[in-house]
Amino acid sequence: MDQLFETDPIPTHNGDRKFAQVALEQGIDAGPTGLTYEVGGELSDIAVGDRVIVPLGRGNKPVAGHVIEVTDHCDVKKVKAIQSRDPRGLSLTADLIELAQWMSGYYCCPLGMVLATMVPAAVKRGTGTVQRTMVGLKRDEGTEARRHEGAEKEKIKLSRLQKAALEAIQQSEQEWIEMKELADLAGARSVAPVKQLITKELLITKTQSIVKADRHGNLSLNDLAAQVQPAEPLTLNDAQAQAVRNVGSNTNRGFVVNLLHGVTGSGKTEVYLRIIEQNGGSAIVLVPEIALTPQTVSRFLQRFDKVAVLHSGLTNAQRNEQWRRIRKGEANIVVGARSAVFAPLTPSIIVVDEEHENSYKQDQLPRYHARDVAIKRAQILGIPVVLGSATPSLESFHNATTKNSFELIRLPQRVAGLKLPKVHVVDMTEERRKRYQKSGKGGIHLLSIPLENALQRTFAGPDRGQAMLLLNRRGYANYIACPDHTCGWMMYCDFCDASMVFHKNAQLPSGGQVRCHHCQSEQLLRKRCPQCEKKVTVFGLGTQRVEEEIGRKFPDIRVRRMDSDTMRTGRDYHDSLEAFRRGEIDLLVGTQMIGKGLDFPNVRVVGVISADTSLHLPDFRAAERTFQLVSQVAGRCGRGEHPGEVYVQSFNPDDVTIQSAAQHDYDGFAKRELGIREEVGLPPVARMARIVVRDKNLDKCVEHARVLVDHLDAFNKRLATGVNITGPIPCAISRVAEFHRHQILMIAQNASQLQQLMTALRNEKSLKSDYHTAIDVDPVALM
Repeated sequence: MDQLFETDPIPTHNGDRKFAQVALEQGIDAGPTGLTYEVGGELSDIAVGDRVIVPLGRGNKPVAGHVIEVTDHCDVKKVKAIQSRDPRGLSLTADLIELAQWMSGYYCCPLGMVLATMVPAAVKRGTGTVQRTMVGLKRDEGTEARRHEGAEKEKIKLSRLQKAALEAIQQSEQEWIEMKELADLAGARSVAPVKQLITKELLITKTQSIVKADRHGNLSLNDLAAQVQPAEPLTLNDAQAQAVRNVGSNTNRGFVVNLLHGVTGSGKTEVYLRIIEQNGGSAIVLVPEIALTPQTVSRFLQRFDKVAVLHSGLTNAQRNEQWRRIRKGEANIVVGARSAVFAPLTPSIIVVDEEHENSYKQDQLPRYHARDVAIKRAQILGIPVVLGSATPSLESFHNATTKNSFELIRLPQRVAGLKLPKVHVVDMTEERRKRYQKSGKGGIHLLSIPLENALQRTFAGPDRGQAMLLLNRRGYANYIACPDHTCGWMMYCDFCDASMVFHKNAQLPSGGQVRCHHCQSEQLLRKRCPQCEKKVTVFGLGTQRVEEEIGRKFPDIRVRRMDSDTMRTGRDYHDSLEAFRRGEIDLLVGTQMIGKGLDFPNVRVVGVISADTSLHLPDFRAAERTFQLVSQVAGRCGRGEHPGEVYVQSFNPDDVTIQSAAQHDYDGFAKRELGIREEVGLPPVARMARIVVRDKNLDKCVEHARVLVDHLDAFNKRLATGVNITGPIPCAISRVAEFHRHQILMIAQNASQLQQLMTALRNEKSLKSDYHTAIDVDPVALM
């Protein structure tokens, strides 16, 4: 990237002085190298990546930052000195510094804020760090000294517990042991015998900082490690073995992106494990946050000794503990969600499972996509990267079929001879007609007759199976309105341009509360229309309503609802899935969190309550998301000895996207959808950046957006970048949490055109990410 800020050259200072370029963890856009500081004598060994404390501004406020470069010259006349190292000795690897510089340029974010994202806040605060007294054997140099020491020890009288403690530390592979741990090894009830050995000068002590992580309340790595036993590798089928060989041969080329397109249940995880073993056993494995189940992590714990886990379900102390283990080299396999791509180790391979997942995209500054950052980091390190999915993103599929640096590897069949489930598409309009003819009245039925019958068969008899129902909408009903059509009142959020959602709660006098799913504001349900005083009605659908209907039609089965309302912590999610695995739950009802990465052999029926939920959203990726969701949830069944059946309910049963998903025809869907994207010039055949301007004052919002468009147009013409600029126009949801929102879209043939235009505006300080302006490069959603 071009320099963000250009300055007139100043005569260079020569001599013995050393200088460092420091990127501050602030919203200061100081270019790709940060600010210049002098390195004092005591800090002369500071290196690139070290976290330091420096003075900032007239008040010399101490601010943290990372060293980007160390030189012996400086182009600035007056330079302040670095105050100190980070008190906890934090540092980042050199490749992470280079990666941060790339991210700063590509995602239009101040470098220091990118670096601040790379190190978890819990690590910077030292959460859970405590001081512990460690003990070790007293060691004297020289043969004579050791002989004399041995003779002296013979004269010292030791109790039984003291002897046991001394023998325990002599036999230990650790040079230093915490006092309480040594006492436990000796069978002592207290540390008194260890202290007596210190008094007798047979042991020496030192103080060491360690991280003490709470093992309760959240699922920890220790919990999982205690539950699993080492396991032998599974036998690969021909397709899996060929995939491992293909990746192995590509590894010789250094950096290469392998897209592993395997149908659901084709054994992609086993392929990852084999590839990691072949590449030296050092890897970063990214999985969607929701897929970080005991089931997923246990597979790695069974095969590798030094595994670390990073995800949002950890406490701050646990996150600090895991990060420090990685940085010290105590773990060489990192399994984690989006931010694990910044793990401070040097991997030999990076794996991105379910690479199509939108959860890999961060919605706050810096708005990076973990898949793309993983690819860039692999390029910097010169190592291979593996992207895996049953429904690859069209970006990855397009790259794999058009770029030399990408390789497409397929797993076309399920393992162990299992077949893909049979998918039935149910016309819900026809269902309504049949129910009316049968009973003479309509009524609300979220379950179709074929799905009800399939569930009845699944739960009947002693050999009962399990089922999953997906509806990607939580709550009870998503419309609260006056029943009088001449009135037309509907309940909208006071702070957003969006309808409220009713959440049933029998403990409240009104029967529940209404909630905005955008700003999270809540209020009690109105009983009467504020305009005509008629009794308010609620209609629509949500997971609560499905759960209620299941309870009415199948009163004897055990049901668990899984959505963000019921799954408050990672522990809730993990415990629910473990109960389902043990057969303590017959039916899971949930949102998309139940549709990915789960492998339960006894699931025989899967129902998609409404395949139309996301099909008609005002987003060009709506069809792609619908195909992925239906295909992924369908893949959760038929993984055991019983064949699986999937029932996809839709008011648009003939829609080509739904039909393609029902036929497991990814290639046909991708070819057709890519053709449409090419016709209209949308990603992935083009590149996009989105700027959202927001303000509580609508006039200011519009004016700011128009000024920004004028700047973009002017630079676009001056530089002849050929970027197509549209807007400003209101966003699909034009007001969120009282902020009005207008968007500007920039579309270009390649990323360099967009980068050239945005860099030029950043140099002129006309474009920056701040409270009122969000810059999203390669957006995954346009709502």
